Amino acid sequence: MPLRIIARLDVKPPDVVKPVHFEGLRRMGSPKDLASKYYNQGADEILFEDIVASLYRRPIMLDLIHQTSRDLYIPFAAGGGVQATEHFEQLLHNGVDKVLINTYALQEDPSIIRRAAEIFGSQAVVVHIVAKHWTDWWECYSDCGRIRSGKNAVSWAKEVESLGAGELLVSSVDRDGRNRGFDKDLIAAIVSKVKIPVIAGSGAGSLEEIRDMITHAKPDAVAIGSLLHYNKTTIGEIKTFLADSGIEVAL
Repeated sequence: MPLRIIARLDVKPPDVVKPVHFEGLRRMGSPKDLASKYYNQGADEILFEDIVASLYRRPIMLDLIHQTSRDLYIPFAAGGGVQATEHFEQLLHNGVDKVLINTYALQEDPSIIRRAAEIFGSQAVVVHIVAKHWTDWWECYSDCGRIRSGKNAVSWAKEVESLGAGELLVSSVDRDGRNRGFDKDLIAAIVSKVKIPVIAGSGAGSLEEIRDMITHAKPDAVAIGSLLHYNKTTIGEIKTFLADSGIEVAL
Protein backbone atom coordinates (compact mmCIF):
# COMPACT_ATOMS: atom_id res chain seq x y z
CA MET A 1 0.00 0.00 0.00
CA PRO A 2 1.24 3.52 -0.77
CA LEU A 3 2.35 5.56 2.22
CA ARG A 4 -0.28 8.12 3.22
CA ILE A 5 0.47 11.77 3.90
CA ILE A 6 -1.88 13.15 6.55
CA ALA A 7 -2.35 16.81 7.43
CA ARG A 8 -2.50 17.15 11.19
CA LEU A 9 -4.62 19.85 12.81
CA ASP A 10 -4.07 20.32 16.56
CA VAL A 11 -7.03 22.42 17.64
CA LYS A 12 -7.72 24.62 20.63
CA PRO A 13 -11.17 25.80 19.59
CA PRO A 14 -11.82 27.76 17.54
CA ASP A 15 -8.27 27.77 16.09
CA VAL A 16 -5.69 25.34 14.80
CA VAL A 17 -2.66 25.86 17.04
CA LYS A 18 0.91 24.66 16.95
CA PRO A 19 2.26 23.56 20.31
CA VAL A 20 5.89 22.91 21.30
CA HIS A 21 6.09 19.87 23.59
CA PHE A 22 2.27 20.15 23.53
CA GLU A 23 2.50 23.62 25.14
CA GLY A 24 3.32 27.20 24.02
CA LEU A 25 0.42 27.40 21.59
CA ARG A 26 0.54 29.59 18.47
CA ARG A 27 -2.56 30.26 16.40
CA MET A 28 -2.33 28.99 12.82
CA GLY A 29 -5.82 29.61 11.41
CA SER A 30 -9.28 28.06 11.26
CA PRO A 31 -9.66 24.26 10.99
CA LYS A 32 -12.05 24.57 8.04
CA ASP A 33 -9.70 26.81 6.04
CA LEU A 34 -6.59 24.74 6.71
CA ALA A 35 -8.36 21.42 6.09
CA SER A 36 -9.58 22.78 2.74
CA LYS A 37 -6.09 24.06 1.90
CA TYR A 38 -4.42 20.70 2.56
CA TYR A 39 -7.21 18.77 0.84
CA ASN A 40 -6.61 20.84 -2.28
CA GLN A 41 -2.87 20.22 -1.98
CA GLY A 42 -3.51 16.47 -2.18
CA ALA A 43 -3.53 15.25 1.42
CA ASP A 44 -4.62 11.63 1.72
CA GLU A 45 -6.36 12.29 5.03
CA ILE A 46 -7.06 15.09 7.51
CA LEU A 47 -6.56 14.52 11.23
CA PHE A 48 -8.27 16.89 13.68
CA GLU A 49 -7.54 16.67 17.41
CA ASP A 50 -9.06 18.94 20.04
CA ILE A 51 -5.96 18.95 22.22
CA VAL A 52 -7.55 20.58 25.28
CA ALA A 53 -10.89 18.72 25.50
CA SER A 54 -9.62 16.03 27.89
CA LEU A 55 -7.57 18.56 29.85
CA TYR A 56 -10.62 20.80 30.34
CA ARG A 57 -12.92 17.79 30.90
CA ARG A 58 -15.36 18.83 28.19
CA PRO A 59 -16.69 17.03 25.09
CA ILE A 60 -15.37 17.83 21.65
CA MET A 61 -17.12 20.68 19.83
CA LEU A 62 -19.24 18.95 17.20
CA ASP A 63 -20.19 22.13 15.32
CA LEU A 64 -16.54 22.82 14.57
CA ILE A 65 -16.03 19.21 13.47
CA HIS A 66 -19.03 19.37 11.16
CA GLN A 67 -17.89 22.65 9.61
CA THR A 68 -14.40 21.29 9.02
CA SER A 69 -15.57 18.06 7.41
CA ARG A 70 -18.23 19.54 5.16
CA ASP A 71 -16.20 19.95 1.95
CA LEU A 72 -13.71 17.11 2.43
CA TYR A 73 -13.81 14.05 0.18
CA ILE A 74 -10.98 12.15 1.82
CA PRO A 75 -10.89 10.27 5.16
CA PHE A 76 -11.31 12.58 8.15
CA ALA A 77 -10.19 11.52 11.64
CA ALA A 78 -11.09 13.50 14.74
CA GLY A 79 -10.99 13.20 18.49
CA GLY A 80 -10.33 14.83 21.84
CA GLY A 81 -12.33 14.27 25.02
CA VAL A 82 -13.84 10.97 23.82
CA GLN A 83 -15.12 9.06 26.84
CA ALA A 84 -18.03 6.94 25.62
CA THR A 85 -19.30 5.02 22.61
CA GLU A 86 -21.92 7.77 22.32
CA HIS A 87 -19.10 10.21 21.55
CA PHE A 88 -17.95 7.92 18.75
CA GLU A 89 -21.49 7.91 17.39
CA GLN A 90 -21.79 11.71 17.57
CA LEU A 91 -18.51 12.22 15.75
CA LEU A 92 -19.32 9.66 13.06
CA HIS A 93 -22.63 11.43 12.47
CA ASN A 94 -20.82 14.74 11.98
CA GLY A 95 -18.58 13.85 9.07
CA VAL A 96 -15.87 11.87 10.87
CA ASP A 97 -14.63 8.57 9.40
CA LYS A 98 -12.25 7.60 12.21
CA VAL A 99 -12.35 8.54 15.90
CA LEU A 100 -9.17 9.33 17.81
CA ILE A 101 -8.93 8.38 21.49
CA ASN A 102 -6.18 8.52 24.12
CA THR A 103 -6.81 9.82 27.65
CA TYR A 104 -9.96 7.94 28.68
CA ALA A 105 -8.81 4.61 27.27
CA LEU A 106 -5.34 4.98 28.77
CA GLN A 107 -6.22 6.28 32.23
CA GLU A 108 -9.78 5.08 32.87
CA ASP A 109 -11.20 2.23 30.83
CA PRO A 110 -9.34 0.45 28.01
CA SER A 111 -12.44 -1.65 27.28
CA ILE A 112 -13.99 1.33 25.48
CA ILE A 113 -11.76 0.36 22.55
CA ARG A 114 -13.34 -3.09 22.35
CA ARG A 115 -16.88 -1.75 22.69
CA ALA A 116 -16.34 0.90 20.02
CA ALA A 117 -14.73 -1.61 17.64
CA GLU A 118 -17.63 -4.03 18.10
CA ILE A 119 -20.23 -1.33 17.39
CA PHE A 120 -18.53 0.77 14.69
CA GLY A 121 -15.79 -1.49 13.36
CA SER A 122 -12.06 -1.47 14.05
CA GLN A 123 -11.46 0.86 11.09
CA ALA A 124 -13.24 3.63 13.04
CA VAL A 125 -10.99 3.38 16.12
CA VAL A 126 -7.62 5.14 16.14
CA VAL A 127 -5.65 5.12 19.38
CA HIS A 128 -3.27 8.03 19.89
CA ILE A 129 -0.13 7.00 21.73
CA VAL A 130 1.72 10.00 23.19
CA ALA A 131 5.04 8.81 24.60
CA LYS A 132 8.07 10.18 26.41
CA HIS A 133 11.46 8.49 26.25
CA TRP A 134 13.19 7.41 29.43
CA THR A 135 16.52 5.58 29.59
CA ASP A 136 15.42 2.28 28.08
CA TRP A 137 11.67 2.61 27.51
CA TRP A 138 8.86 4.95 26.44
CA GLU A 139 6.05 5.93 28.80
CA CYS A 140 2.52 6.78 27.65
CA TYR A 141 1.16 10.22 28.55
CA SER A 142 -2.34 11.68 28.42
CA ASP A 143 -4.09 15.05 28.72
CA CYS A 144 -2.11 16.75 25.97
CA GLY A 145 1.16 15.17 27.07
CA ARG A 146 0.91 16.31 30.70
CA ILE A 147 -0.12 13.27 32.75
CA ARG A 148 2.01 10.16 33.21
CA SER A 149 0.42 6.72 33.03
CA GLY A 150 3.23 4.38 34.02
CA LYS A 151 2.39 2.27 30.96
CA ASN A 152 5.01 1.16 28.47
CA ALA A 153 4.13 2.57 25.04
CA VAL A 154 5.09 -0.57 23.11
CA SER A 155 3.13 -2.82 25.47
CA TRP A 156 0.15 -0.46 25.28
CA ALA A 157 0.26 -0.57 21.48
CA LYS A 158 0.01 -4.35 21.57
CA GLU A 159 -2.81 -4.20 24.14
CA VAL A 160 -4.97 -1.78 22.17
CA GLU A 161 -4.46 -3.84 19.03
CA SER A 162 -5.76 -6.88 20.90
CA LEU A 163 -8.75 -4.84 22.07
CA GLY A 164 -9.71 -4.05 18.49
CA ALA A 165 -8.09 -0.74 17.58
CA GLY A 166 -7.74 -0.41 13.83
CA GLU A 167 -4.90 2.09 13.69
CA LEU A 168 -2.34 3.90 15.88
CA LEU A 169 -1.10 7.48 15.85
CA VAL A 170 2.28 7.70 17.56
CA SER A 171 3.49 11.06 18.91
CA SER A 172 6.55 11.97 20.95
CA VAL A 173 6.40 14.37 23.91
CA ASP A 174 10.12 14.99 23.43
CA ARG A 175 9.91 15.83 19.71
CA ASP A 176 6.50 17.49 19.30
CA GLY A 177 6.70 20.87 17.59
CA ARG A 178 10.51 21.02 17.72
CA ASN A 179 11.20 20.36 14.02
CA ARG A 180 14.26 18.33 15.00
CA GLY A 181 13.26 14.97 13.60
CA PHE A 182 11.04 12.10 14.67
CA ASP A 183 11.65 9.64 17.47
CA LYS A 184 12.45 7.03 14.85
CA ASP A 185 13.20 4.30 17.36
CA LEU A 186 9.85 4.71 19.11
CA ILE A 187 7.96 4.44 15.83
CA ALA A 188 10.06 1.48 14.67
CA ALA A 189 9.56 -0.33 18.00
CA ILE A 190 5.79 -0.04 17.75
CA VAL A 191 5.63 -0.88 14.02
CA SER A 192 7.62 -4.05 14.70
CA LYS A 193 5.19 -5.26 17.38
CA VAL A 194 1.77 -4.66 15.80
CA LYS A 195 0.04 -5.66 12.58
CA ILE A 196 -2.35 -2.69 12.36
CA PRO A 197 -1.38 0.52 10.51
CA VAL A 198 0.82 3.02 12.35
CA ILE A 199 0.81 6.77 11.70
CA ALA A 200 4.06 8.53 12.58
CA GLY A 201 3.67 11.98 14.12
CA SER A 202 5.68 14.67 15.93
CA GLY A 203 8.95 16.24 14.92
CA ALA A 204 9.15 16.58 11.13
CA GLY A 205 11.61 19.38 10.40
CA SER A 206 12.55 18.70 6.79
CA LEU A 207 11.76 16.50 3.82
CA GLU A 208 14.95 14.57 4.47
CA GLU A 209 13.87 13.78 8.03
CA ILE A 210 10.55 12.46 6.79
CA ARG A 211 12.32 10.23 4.25
CA ASP A 212 14.86 8.95 6.80
CA MET A 213 12.18 8.15 9.36
CA ILE A 214 10.12 6.23 6.80
CA THR A 215 13.17 4.26 5.69
CA HIS A 216 14.09 3.45 9.30
CA ALA A 217 10.70 2.86 10.94
CA LYS A 218 8.46 1.86 8.01
CA PRO A 219 5.15 3.38 9.18
CA ASP A 220 2.01 3.24 7.08
CA ALA A 221 1.42 7.00 7.16
CA VAL A 222 2.98 10.27 8.29
CA ALA A 223 1.06 13.10 9.98
CA ILE A 224 2.53 16.52 9.22
CA GLY A 225 1.75 19.77 11.06
CA SER A 226 4.39 22.48 11.42
CA LEU A 227 6.00 22.11 8.00
CA LEU A 228 2.61 22.73 6.41
CA HIS A 229 1.30 25.38 8.81
CA TYR A 230 4.43 27.53 8.44
CA ASN A 231 4.36 27.10 4.65
CA LYS A 232 7.77 25.45 4.58
CA THR A 233 6.48 22.89 2.11
CA THR A 234 3.27 21.51 0.61
CA ILE A 235 1.65 18.08 0.47
CA GLY A 236 2.56 17.88 -3.21
CA GLU A 237 6.22 18.69 -2.57
CA ILE A 238 6.40 16.06 0.18
CA LYS A 239 4.93 13.40 -2.09
CA THR A 240 7.18 14.28 -5.01
CA PHE A 241 10.29 14.21 -2.82
CA LEU A 242 9.38 10.84 -1.33
CA ALA A 243 8.51 9.36 -4.73
CA ASP A 244 11.85 10.56 -6.10
CA SER A 245 13.48 8.85 -3.10
CA GLY A 246 11.93 5.52 -4.06
CA ILE A 247 9.09 5.55 -1.52
CA GLU A 248 5.66 4.62 -2.86
CA VAL A 249 3.10 7.34 -2.24
CA ALA A 250 -0.31 8.15 -3.70
CA LEU A 251 0.36 11.00 -6.14
